[in-house]
Amino acid sequence: MAPVPTFPVKVGQIDDVQELRKVEPSTIPERFVRDLTERPSSLATALSPPGGIPIINLSKLMKGNHDEFHNEILNLATACEEWGFFQVIDHGIELNLLENIEKVAKDFFMLPLEEKKKYPMLPGTVQGYGQAFVFSENQKLDWCNMFALGVEPHFIRNPKLWPAKPAEFSETLETYSRDVRKLCQCLLKYVAISLGLKAETFEEMFGVAVQAVRMNYYPPCPRPDLVLGLSPHSDGSALTVLQQGKGSSVGLQILKNNTWVPVQPIPNALVINVGDTIEVLTNGRYKSVEHRAVTHKEKDRLSIVTFYAPSYEVELGPMPELVNENNPCKYRRYNHGEYSKHYVTNKLQGKKTMEFAKIQTQNST
Repeated sequence: MAPVPTFPVKVGQIDDVQELRKVEPSTIPERFVRDLTERPSSLATALSPPGGIPIINLSKLMKGNHDEFHNEILNLATACEEWGFFQVIDHGIELNLLENIEKVAKDFFMLPLEEKKKYPMLPGTVQGYGQAFVFSENQKLDWCNMFALGVEPHFIRNPKLWPAKPAEFSETLETYSRDVRKLCQCLLKYVAISLGLKAETFEEMFGVAVQAVRMNYYPPCPRPDLVLGLSPHSDGSALTVLQQGKGSSVGLQILKNNTWVPVQPIPNALVINVGDTIEVLTNGRYKSVEHRAVTHKEKDRLSIVTFYAPSYEVELGPMPELVNENNPCKYRRYNHGEYSKHYVTNKLQGKKTMEFAKIQTQNST
Protein backbone atom coordinates (compact mmCIF):
# COMPACT_ATOMS: atom_id res chain seq x y z
CA MET A 1 0.00 0.00 0.00
CA ALA A 2 1.37 3.40 -0.97
CA PRO A 3 2.01 5.76 1.95
CA VAL A 4 -0.58 8.43 2.54
CA PRO A 5 0.69 11.78 1.22
CA THR A 6 1.10 14.28 4.01
CA PHE A 7 1.98 17.94 4.19
CA PRO A 8 2.81 18.42 7.86
CA VAL A 9 2.80 21.90 9.25
CA LYS A 10 6.35 23.08 9.72
CA VAL A 11 6.56 24.47 13.19
CA GLY A 12 7.83 28.00 12.74
CA GLN A 13 6.87 31.58 13.43
CA ILE A 14 4.47 31.71 10.47
CA ASP A 15 2.26 28.83 11.56
CA ASP A 16 2.84 28.52 15.32
CA VAL A 17 -0.01 30.51 16.82
CA GLN A 18 1.89 31.49 19.96
CA GLU A 19 4.67 32.94 17.82
CA LEU A 20 2.12 34.69 15.60
CA ARG A 21 0.73 36.43 18.65
CA LYS A 22 4.21 37.73 19.49
CA VAL A 23 5.13 38.90 15.99
CA GLU A 24 1.79 40.15 14.63
CA PRO A 25 -0.67 40.20 17.53
CA SER A 26 -3.60 41.62 15.53
CA THR A 27 -3.18 39.66 12.29
CA ILE A 28 -4.95 36.47 11.19
CA PRO A 29 -3.04 34.81 8.34
CA GLU A 30 -5.23 33.52 5.52
CA ARG A 31 -4.25 29.93 6.35
CA PHE A 32 -6.31 30.19 9.56
CA VAL A 33 -9.34 32.08 8.20
CA ARG A 34 -12.26 29.70 7.73
CA ASP A 35 -14.69 29.66 4.86
CA LEU A 36 -18.02 31.28 5.71
CA THR A 37 -19.75 27.94 6.24
CA GLU A 38 -17.11 26.80 8.73
CA ARG A 39 -16.91 29.85 10.94
CA PRO A 40 -18.12 29.65 14.55
CA SER A 41 -21.34 31.46 13.68
CA SER A 42 -22.19 29.22 10.69
CA LEU A 43 -24.68 27.25 12.79
CA ALA A 44 -26.77 28.59 15.60
CA THR A 45 -24.93 28.62 18.90
CA ALA A 46 -27.16 28.07 21.90
CA LEU A 47 -26.68 29.52 25.32
CA SER A 48 -25.68 26.82 27.76
CA PRO A 49 -28.90 25.02 28.69
CA PRO A 50 -29.93 25.09 32.36
CA GLY A 51 -27.70 22.61 34.10
CA GLY A 52 -25.65 22.09 30.94
CA ILE A 53 -24.61 18.63 29.85
CA PRO A 54 -25.43 15.77 32.28
CA ILE A 55 -23.41 15.40 35.46
CA ILE A 56 -22.50 11.94 36.75
CA ASN A 57 -21.42 11.47 40.36
CA LEU A 58 -19.04 8.52 40.30
CA SER A 59 -19.15 8.06 44.07
CA LYS A 60 -22.89 7.30 43.82
CA LEU A 61 -22.09 4.50 41.38
CA MET A 62 -19.24 3.14 43.46
CA LYS A 63 -20.51 3.67 46.99
CA GLY A 64 -24.14 4.79 46.78
CA ASN A 65 -27.15 2.94 48.14
CA HIS A 66 -29.43 0.96 45.83
CA ASP A 67 -31.61 3.91 44.85
CA GLU A 68 -28.65 6.25 44.27
CA PHE A 69 -26.91 3.64 42.14
CA HIS A 70 -30.03 2.94 40.08
CA ASN A 71 -30.73 6.64 39.47
CA GLU A 72 -27.13 7.35 38.50
CA ILE A 73 -27.06 4.40 36.06
CA LEU A 74 -30.20 5.82 34.42
CA ASN A 75 -28.53 9.24 34.26
CA LEU A 76 -25.47 7.67 32.63
CA ALA A 77 -27.59 5.87 30.04
CA THR A 78 -29.43 9.11 29.21
CA ALA A 79 -26.15 11.02 28.95
CA CYS A 80 -24.68 8.47 26.53
CA GLU A 81 -27.84 8.15 24.43
CA GLU A 82 -28.94 11.76 24.20
CA TRP A 83 -25.74 13.76 24.61
CA GLY A 84 -22.70 11.54 24.07
CA PHE A 85 -21.07 13.73 26.74
CA PHE A 86 -21.18 14.14 30.49
CA GLN A 87 -19.15 15.71 33.28
CA VAL A 88 -18.00 13.37 36.02
CA ILE A 89 -17.59 14.61 39.60
CA ASP A 90 -16.23 12.78 42.65
CA HIS A 91 -14.05 10.87 40.17
CA GLY A 92 -11.33 10.03 42.69
CA ILE A 93 -8.38 11.75 40.98
CA GLU A 94 -6.55 13.95 43.47
CA LEU A 95 -6.97 17.70 43.02
CA ASN A 96 -3.24 18.34 43.35
CA LEU A 97 -2.57 15.90 40.48
CA LEU A 98 -5.04 17.79 38.26
CA GLU A 99 -3.23 21.00 39.16
CA ASN A 100 0.20 19.47 38.55
CA ILE A 101 -0.62 18.15 35.07
CA GLU A 102 -2.02 21.55 34.12
CA LYS A 103 1.15 23.23 35.37
CA VAL A 104 3.59 21.02 33.45
CA ALA A 105 1.46 21.24 30.30
CA LYS A 106 1.31 25.05 30.48
CA ASP A 107 5.02 25.24 31.32
CA PHE A 108 5.80 23.15 28.23
CA PHE A 109 3.80 25.43 25.93
CA MET A 110 5.53 28.49 27.44
CA LEU A 111 8.98 27.16 26.53
CA PRO A 112 10.88 28.92 23.73
CA LEU A 113 9.92 27.64 20.28
CA GLU A 114 13.43 26.27 19.72
CA GLU A 115 12.98 23.97 22.74
CA LYS A 116 9.55 22.73 21.62
CA LYS A 117 10.87 22.09 18.11
CA LYS A 118 13.06 19.31 19.57
CA TYR A 119 9.87 17.19 19.69
CA PRO A 120 8.36 17.61 16.21
CA MET A 121 5.23 15.88 14.99
CA LEU A 122 6.64 14.00 11.99
CA PRO A 123 4.78 13.37 8.70
CA GLY A 124 2.01 10.81 8.99
CA THR A 125 2.16 10.68 12.79
CA VAL A 126 0.09 12.15 15.60
CA GLN A 127 2.77 12.27 18.31
CA GLY A 128 4.93 15.27 19.10
CA TYR A 129 4.58 19.04 18.93
CA GLY A 130 2.77 20.64 16.01
CA GLN A 131 -0.62 20.25 14.35
CA ALA A 132 -2.13 16.85 13.63
CA PHE A 133 -4.51 15.91 10.81
CA VAL A 134 -2.95 18.25 8.23
CA PHE A 135 -2.77 16.63 4.80
CA SER A 136 -2.72 19.37 2.16
CA GLU A 137 -0.94 22.64 1.65
CA ASN A 138 -4.19 24.58 1.29
CA GLN A 139 -5.96 23.01 4.27
CA LYS A 140 -7.13 25.48 6.90
CA LEU A 141 -5.25 25.35 10.19
CA ASP A 142 -6.68 25.35 13.70
CA TRP A 143 -5.82 28.21 16.07
CA CYS A 144 -4.10 25.79 18.40
CA ASN A 145 -0.74 24.33 19.34
CA MET A 146 -0.73 20.62 20.16
CA PHE A 147 1.58 18.26 21.98
CA ALA A 148 0.60 14.58 21.81
CA LEU A 149 2.13 11.40 23.21
CA GLY A 150 1.35 7.70 23.13
CA VAL A 151 1.25 6.34 26.69
CA GLU A 152 0.07 2.70 26.81
CA PRO A 153 0.98 0.04 25.91
CA HIS A 154 4.66 0.95 26.04
CA PHE A 155 5.39 -0.09 22.45
CA ILE A 156 3.38 2.89 21.13
CA ARG A 157 5.61 5.34 22.99
CA ASN A 158 8.29 7.37 21.28
CA PRO A 159 10.74 8.11 24.13
CA LYS A 160 12.49 10.79 22.05
CA LEU A 161 9.31 12.87 22.18
CA TRP A 162 8.97 12.88 25.98
CA PRO A 163 10.36 16.31 26.90
CA ALA A 164 13.29 16.98 29.20
CA LYS A 165 11.70 20.28 30.23
CA PRO A 166 9.89 20.93 32.44
CA ALA A 167 11.85 18.48 34.59
CA GLU A 168 8.77 16.99 36.30
CA PHE A 169 6.78 16.54 33.06
CA SER A 170 7.30 12.80 32.52
CA GLU A 171 6.76 11.76 36.14
CA THR A 172 3.60 13.85 36.41
CA LEU A 173 2.20 12.50 33.15
CA GLU A 174 2.91 8.89 34.22
CA THR A 175 1.00 9.34 37.48
CA TYR A 176 -1.85 11.23 35.84
CA SER A 177 -2.21 8.71 33.01
CA ARG A 178 -2.29 5.81 35.45
CA ASP A 179 -5.15 7.40 37.39
CA VAL A 180 -7.07 8.34 34.22
CA ARG A 181 -6.68 4.76 32.97
CA LYS A 182 -8.29 3.47 36.17
CA LEU A 183 -11.09 6.00 35.73
CA CYS A 184 -11.75 4.84 32.15
CA GLN A 185 -11.82 1.20 33.23
CA CYS A 186 -14.24 2.08 36.02
CA LEU A 187 -16.53 4.16 33.81
CA LEU A 188 -16.68 1.45 31.15
CA LYS A 189 -17.94 -1.02 33.76
CA TYR A 190 -20.89 1.25 34.47
CA VAL A 191 -21.44 1.97 30.78
CA ALA A 192 -21.73 -1.79 30.30
CA ILE A 193 -24.17 -2.12 33.20
CA SER A 194 -26.26 0.75 31.79
CA LEU A 195 -26.63 -1.31 28.60
CA GLY A 196 -27.74 -4.42 30.51
CA LEU A 197 -24.37 -6.14 29.94
CA LYS A 198 -22.03 -7.66 32.50
CA ALA A 199 -19.64 -5.15 34.04
CA GLU A 200 -16.46 -6.72 32.59
CA THR A 201 -17.74 -6.75 28.98
CA PHE A 202 -15.50 -4.01 27.61
CA GLU A 203 -12.43 -4.86 29.69
CA GLU A 204 -12.53 -8.46 28.43
CA MET A 205 -13.12 -7.34 24.83
CA PHE A 206 -10.49 -4.59 24.65
CA GLY A 207 -7.36 -6.53 25.61
CA VAL A 208 -4.47 -4.24 26.59
CA ALA A 209 -6.14 -0.90 25.94
CA VAL A 210 -4.40 1.84 23.98
CA GLN A 211 -4.05 5.18 25.74
CA ALA A 212 -2.76 8.47 24.38
CA VAL A 213 -2.74 12.04 25.64
CA ARG A 214 -2.92 15.30 23.73
CA MET A 215 -2.38 18.71 25.26
CA ASN A 216 -3.94 21.65 23.43
CA TYR A 217 -3.06 25.31 23.91
CA TYR A 218 -5.27 27.99 22.39
CA PRO A 219 -3.79 31.50 22.62
CA PRO A 220 -6.14 34.50 22.56
CA CYS A 221 -7.25 35.30 19.02
CA PRO A 222 -7.87 38.85 17.73
CA ARG A 223 -10.72 37.59 15.49
CA PRO A 224 -12.34 34.55 17.12
CA ASP A 225 -15.25 34.89 14.67
CA LEU A 226 -12.96 33.91 11.75
CA VAL A 227 -11.13 30.87 13.11
CA LEU A 228 -11.65 27.57 14.90
CA GLY A 229 -9.54 26.37 17.79
CA LEU A 230 -10.17 22.76 16.77
CA SER A 231 -12.12 21.55 13.74
CA PRO A 232 -15.44 19.68 14.25
CA HIS A 233 -14.93 15.94 14.74
CA SER A 234 -15.93 12.90 16.73
CA ASP A 235 -13.29 10.85 18.56
CA GLY A 236 -12.11 7.45 17.36
CA SER A 237 -11.66 6.25 20.95
CA ALA A 238 -13.96 4.25 23.21
CA LEU A 239 -13.91 7.00 25.85
CA THR A 240 -12.24 10.41 25.90
CA VAL A 241 -11.39 12.24 29.13
CA LEU A 242 -11.02 16.02 28.91
CA GLN A 243 -9.54 18.23 31.59
CA GLN A 244 -10.11 21.93 30.98
CA GLY A 245 -7.50 24.24 32.48
CA LYS A 246 -8.54 26.41 35.40
CA GLY A 247 -9.33 29.95 34.35
CA SER A 248 -9.49 29.01 30.69
CA SER A 249 -12.05 30.50 28.35
CA VAL A 250 -15.15 28.41 27.55
CA GLY A 251 -14.04 26.77 24.33
CA LEU A 252 -15.60 23.30 23.99
CA GLN A 253 -18.86 23.11 22.03
CA ILE A 254 -20.90 20.02 21.16
CA LEU A 255 -23.35 19.65 18.28
CA LYS A 256 -26.84 18.85 19.54
CA ASN A 257 -29.95 19.14 17.36
CA ASN A 258 -27.91 21.03 14.75
CA THR A 259 -26.93 23.64 17.33
CA TRP A 260 -23.53 24.21 18.92
CA VAL A 261 -23.89 24.04 22.70
CA PRO A 262 -21.01 25.37 24.87
CA VAL A 263 -19.83 23.19 27.74
CA GLN A 264 -19.42 25.23 30.92
CA PRO A 265 -16.60 23.68 32.98
CA ILE A 266 -17.43 22.58 36.51
CA PRO A 267 -14.45 23.10 38.88
CA ASN A 268 -12.45 19.87 39.32
CA ALA A 269 -14.85 17.87 37.11
CA LEU A 270 -13.70 15.96 34.03
CA VAL A 271 -15.60 15.95 30.75
CA ILE A 272 -16.18 12.47 29.31
CA ASN A 273 -17.36 11.71 25.82
CA VAL A 274 -18.32 8.55 23.98
CA GLY A 275 -16.07 7.70 21.03
CA ASP A 276 -16.77 6.07 17.68
CA THR A 277 -15.78 2.66 19.10
CA ILE A 278 -18.63 2.66 21.63
CA GLU A 279 -21.07 3.84 18.96
CA VAL A 280 -20.15 0.85 16.80
CA LEU A 281 -20.23 -1.65 19.67
CA THR A 282 -23.65 -0.41 20.83
CA ASN A 283 -24.95 -0.38 17.23
CA GLY A 284 -25.65 3.33 17.47
CA ARG A 285 -27.51 3.30 20.77
CA TYR A 286 -24.75 5.34 22.40
CA LYS A 287 -23.42 7.96 20.00
CA SER A 288 -20.11 9.68 19.47
CA VAL A 289 -21.00 13.34 19.09
CA GLU A 290 -19.40 15.95 16.90
CA HIS A 291 -17.59 18.64 18.88
CA ARG A 292 -15.21 21.53 18.27
CA ALA A 293 -13.23 24.23 20.10
CA VAL A 294 -13.62 27.97 19.61
CA THR A 295 -11.26 30.73 20.66
CA HIS A 296 -11.52 33.87 22.77
CA LYS A 297 -10.34 37.39 22.05
CA GLU A 298 -8.67 37.95 25.42
CA LYS A 299 -8.35 34.63 27.24
CA ASP A 300 -6.20 31.64 26.44
CA ARG A 301 -7.31 28.04 26.98
CA LEU A 302 -5.52 24.86 27.95
CA SER A 303 -6.99 21.37 27.67
CA ILE A 304 -5.57 17.94 28.41
CA VAL A 305 -7.25 15.11 26.53
CA THR A 306 -6.84 11.37 27.14
CA PHE A 307 -8.02 8.86 24.53
CA TYR A 308 -8.80 5.32 25.69
CA ALA A 309 -9.39 2.64 23.06
CA PRO A 310 -9.15 -1.13 22.46
CA SER A 311 -5.96 -2.92 21.52
CA TYR A 312 -5.07 -2.55 17.84
CA GLU A 313 -5.42 -6.34 17.40
CA VAL A 314 -9.09 -6.45 18.47
CA GLU A 315 -11.87 -7.07 15.95
CA LEU A 316 -14.89 -4.90 16.57
CA GLY A 317 -18.50 -4.77 15.46
CA PRO A 318 -21.97 -4.34 16.97
CA MET A 319 -22.55 -6.57 19.99
CA PRO A 320 -25.23 -9.20 19.19
CA GLU A 321 -27.17 -8.26 22.34
CA LEU A 322 -27.77 -4.78 20.89
CA VAL A 323 -28.88 -5.82 17.39
CA ASN A 324 -32.55 -6.64 16.80
CA GLU A 325 -35.44 -6.05 14.41
CA ASN A 326 -35.96 -2.54 15.74
CA ASN A 327 -32.23 -1.78 15.60
CA PRO A 328 -30.75 -3.74 12.66
CA CYS A 329 -26.99 -4.00 12.26
CA LYS A 330 -25.58 -0.61 11.15
CA TYR A 331 -21.84 -1.34 11.22
CA ARG A 332 -19.54 -4.01 9.82
CA ARG A 333 -16.87 -5.92 11.69
CA TYR A 334 -13.36 -4.56 11.33
CA ASN A 335 -9.90 -4.56 12.91
CA HIS A 336 -9.51 -1.68 15.35
CA GLY A 337 -5.91 -1.06 14.26
CA GLU A 338 -7.11 -0.52 10.69
CA TYR A 339 -9.75 1.94 11.89
CA SER A 340 -7.17 3.81 13.99
CA LYS A 341 -4.90 4.12 10.96
CA HIS A 342 -7.84 5.36 8.88
CA TYR A 343 -8.70 7.92 11.57
CA VAL A 344 -5.23 9.46 11.91
CA THR A 345 -4.64 9.62 8.14
CA ASN A 346 -7.71 11.74 7.42
CA LYS A 347 -8.39 15.36 8.31
CA LEU A 348 -11.02 16.18 10.91
CA GLN A 349 -14.38 16.42 9.14
CA GLY A 350 -17.24 15.94 11.53
CA LYS A 351 -18.19 12.27 11.63
CA LYS A 352 -16.90 11.41 8.19
CA THR A 353 -14.41 8.83 9.52
CA MET A 354 -17.38 6.73 10.69
CA GLU A 355 -18.10 5.88 7.05
CA PHE A 356 -15.24 3.38 7.42
CA ALA A 357 -17.41 1.30 9.77
CA LYS A 358 -20.87 1.78 8.32
CA ILE A 359 -22.53 -0.99 6.33
CA GLN A 360 -22.94 0.39 2.82
CA THR A 361 -26.33 -0.26 1.26
CA GLN A 362 -26.74 -0.70 -2.49
CA ASN A 363 -28.30 2.74 -2.73
CA SER A 364 -25.25 4.36 -1.16
CA THR A 365 -22.55 2.60 -3.15
